[in-house]
Amino acid sequence: MRSKTRLHGMSRAQKVLLYAALCLLSLPPLLPLAWMVSTSLKTDAQIFPQSGAAAAPISIQSLIPSPAQPENYPAALKTVPFTVYLRNTLLLCAVTVIGAVLSSAVVAYGFARIEFWGRGALFMLIISTMALPGQVTMIPVFSLFRALGWYGTYLPLMVPAFFAAPFFVFLLTQFYRTLPMELSEAARVDGAGEWTIFSRVILPLSRPALATCALFQFLHAWNDFLGPLLYLNDPIRYTLAYGLQQFTSAYGGKWSQLMAAASIFTLPIIVLFFLAQRTFIEGISTTGGKN
Repeated sequence: MRSKTRLHGMSRAQKVLLYAALCLLSLPPLLPLAWMVSTSLKTDAQIFPQSGAAAAPISIQSLIPSPAQPENYPAALKTVPFTVYLRNTLLLCAVTVIGAVLSSAVVAYGFARIEFWGRGALFMLIISTMALPGQVTMIPVFSLFRALGWYGTYLPLMVPAFFAAPFFVFLLTQFYRTLPMELSEAARVDGAGEWTIFSRVILPLSRPALATCALFQFLHAWNDFLGPLLYLNDPIRYTLAYGLQQFTSAYGGKWSQLMAAASIFTLPIIVLFFLAQRTFIEGISTTGGKN
């Protein structure tokens, strides 16, 4: 509401300057994306200059393929088992999203709505693990999963998601603290237990925050390269992120098809962001929390 009020109080010239500045600031992050899509629609002769010729500077004209080569996209899909990689990736995304969101919601509810001894210290301990780089625990975690016989399966990529993510716990805890305690007290008066309060009162009110956590986890699982690299050794189990790396190793000279595959890999993320943008912003803006 404040942002809308500020915009209504601005003159037309101020709005034009504001939108022009926003458009200029958005050009640097959009330029690599435009180059990727442009390269995916070119031939190798259009991408690389002739021998002895100087490389052409990047310009609007150089980003427009002439003529366009849309057949690079079906060729890229035929070069690698794209449907297999997509199925594996969607499976990992679905399982990890469900596990991470539900487990983090349960843990966050305990920290935000239930009084117990040592709650503050334990909460700070969990949150402090966010500062711990993953490379520090990579070797012991790999040794643990290998000792369990999980190497070469999806279990190392799925099971940790069911033990709550510290960032999601923090985000949801802050959100739960903004909800009036009178809601829980009224439910207790009616004879409801903690699980009933959590599932029937708190969760329905937490949809924006839960959707934000689900979006973050989906993006992490979709873009995860290190996890499949460490634990998957069967090409039939590869994900899209790892499959693109295999495409680079096997067909490194086919830049147009590589960029076509990368564009297809990026498209679902862009579509998901635009579809969930309102929910994402609402979830972030409502997690300020109370002291």
